[in-house]
Amino acid sequence: MKKRALLSGLLAAALMLGLAGCGGSNTSSSGSGGSEGSAPKEKTSITFADVQWDSIKLNNALAGLVAEHVFGYTWEETPGSTPILHEALIGGDIDVHMEEWTDNIPAYQTDLEAGKFTELGVNFDDNYQGFYIPRYLADQYPDLKTVKDLAKYPDLFPDPEDSSKGIIYGGITGWEITEIMEKKVAAYGLDEYYNYFVSGSDAVLSAAMTSAWDRQEPIVAYYWEPTWLLGKYDFVLLEDDPYDPEQYQEGIGACPAVRVTVAVSNDFAASNPEFCEFLSKFSMPSATISEALAYMQDNNADYEQAALWLLTESHPELIDQWLTADQAETMKAAL
Repeated sequence: MKKRALLSGLLAAALMLGLAGCGGSNTSSSGSGGSEGSAPKEKTSITFADVQWDSIKLNNALAGLVAEHVFGYTWEETPGSTPILHEALIGGDIDVHMEEWTDNIPAYQTDLEAGKFTELGVNFDDNYQGFYIPRYLADQYPDLKTVKDLAKYPDLFPDPEDSSKGIIYGGITGWEITEIMEKKVAAYGLDEYYNYFVSGSDAVLSAAMTSAWDRQEPIVAYYWEPTWLLGKYDFVLLEDDPYDPEQYQEGIGACPAVRVTVAVSNDFAASNPEFCEFLSKFSMPSATISEALAYMQDNNADYEQAALWLLTESHPELIDQWLTADQAETMKAAL
């Protein structure tokens, strides 16, 4: 059975004190029974990184089910922030990270090239974000396809507190993307027609979007994938100019999708090659993640229940994609 490790504070302290090494050497594991040059001992309890957002908790649960039923492992999660858990992976305090958001870790490529950890593959890279409108609105106004097209339709999105302008619901307070999207509104001249509303929290933003959907009213709002909301409701991403890294920070052009990888510590890669072979095949499209998160929302299910539902009812083909024929049979029998 899974245990939940509540060690983020201790982990951060350990990293600050240097108790966990940050080198990426592939030395064999130490211990009283080991000898130089001997094969590293296979771990039978796996520690997953938990950066405490929904998609990684779901991915941990999926990989955890395979760990239990195919490989006979136990597993746990250690919560923490993105930078702390990346360093913990390098130091071997974390075995597996199911979602390394590469653009959010400045040292990611440098650390990878230095051999400080092992990248096994891409989990997903279709995690889009930007301004969305409901499908029913896109169908009703087929020429409202791009962000710039919003200039023609401010009357569709009246600001309840300022009748002279429309309203665009922006991102969450404190997020970098929230400022970028505000710059986009100005760069495209939309601030002449719209007020840009900064949402205080995801709860505020998602409530505005779901309320508009329930009433079949127009709304334009920033959101991102994968999320339960976009798994449950059919919102359409407005098109934008092609992504340009030189102009993106000024709000010009589309938001880039981030390459999200599966990575393991070097020691774990050396000592658990079969499980790492499974992880190298693990991938979850954003739409599938959103679908599972919507299932959780609708059924008051936890992450393990959603993982079980995915593998037995919604997307049983994932088992055959990730596992060998013999392993897949073992997994199906267990489920």
